[in-house]
Amino acid sequence: MLGFQRSKRVGIWTEGPQRLMAHGILDDDMYGLEVRMAIDPSTGEIRSVEGWWNRWTTPDCPLALEKLQDAVGLRIDQSDLGRTLQRTVGRKACRHFANILIECCHAAREALQVLRYEEAKRGGAALTFSDFLENGAEAAVSTGETETESKDRSSAAVSVRTPSAASVSAASLNGPVIDLHAHTSPASPCSSIPVDELIQEARRIGLDGICLTDHNYVWRAEDVEALRQRHGFLVLRGNEITTDQGDILVFGFDADITGIIRLEDLRPQVLEAGGFMIAAHPFRGFLTFGVGKLGLTPEKAMKRPVFQYVDAVEVLNGKVTAEENRFAGEVAAGLGVPVTGGSDAHEVDEVGQYATRFAVPIHSEEDLIAALRQGPTAPMAFRNAQKTSSPGPRFGQS
Repeated sequence: MLGFQRSKRVGIWTEGPQRLMAHGILDDDMYGLEVRMAIDPSTGEIRSVEGWWNRWTTPDCPLALEKLQDAVGLRIDQSDLGRTLQRTVGRKACRHFANILIECCHAAREALQVLRYEEAKRGGAALTFSDFLENGAEAAVSTGETETESKDRSSAAVSVRTPSAASVSAASLNGPVIDLHAHTSPASPCSSIPVDELIQEARRIGLDGICLTDHNYVWRAEDVEALRQRHGFLVLRGNEITTDQGDILVFGFDADITGIIRLEDLRPQVLEAGGFMIAAHPFRGFLTFGVGKLGLTPEKAMKRPVFQYVDAVEVLNGKVTAEENRFAGEVAAGLGVPVTGGSDAHEVDEVGQYATRFAVPIHSEEDLIAALRQGPTAPMAFRNAQKTSSPGPRFGQS
């Protein structure tokens, strides 16, 4: 059997008050490369980038290093950063360098929220970190919004929920297992998986279906139908939309949202379309940076505005720590909302790491939304639990 392994590692640290550093490594059976970035914490601007190859495949690969300078001057919080890096560094230099630069920027953004909290405390704000997040103070620091304006905005939340499902185990259900969270290239600039490879891998490991949830990207219904027919496999549409309250998985909603949208503005649009909203990896990075030591409890986390706008919570995600998944599960249990799992795959060997088992057959997007609303759903570890690599059932079979 052909084997292939790829790993990514990112480290973040500060060098004085005016420099945030990011170091990223991408290593697989063919390539080995590293990047180091310096970022201005006050503006989020990339000040310098250097990179080097540890292993490459063609004489052209080393020529990519000089093109890394196209990233200098970009801001890590700009809404089109991923696409910009793929268009510049990815096309002119190397898509592998573009991917690891994007991962570094994601990690740096999460580190900045901790730095901004510390800045708010130095300014005299009597805040715990959980209060800082719950009241939208992070947005106030970065956008100039006053504390009063931020609280007014949070109080305008629309509290509309679907009936909560009882907590169940995956073993108690006999419906399909679907990975609800996966990214493809080039639709998601941070992904390395062409869509056909994603579907082939999902079928190979025994999943019953896969959802295409690319970042702020709307798949055309006819293209997805063509993928279903070509592979004989259940392929469904979704979208991971960037909001001011974090990333939201949205199903049954076709509007093309670009940039960052306010969650309170997104919610009524999705409701009108009959869609469904899931808070994706709601605590990614929180515990990694020691937030748990700063007073964030499940009870306080339940008060975060994001949970007033969503129908379910993703409690198993392949891109966060086990502790962050556990914490999300505790919060969802306290809220009494449905829970889901998804791999958040960006590489082929991540497909199906986590998934969701349903109670009823699913053959369409309408079936998916109905099953999410009616429940029960059970998030589960899937990929590593499989003992065989036999293909999954063909699309259309119960």
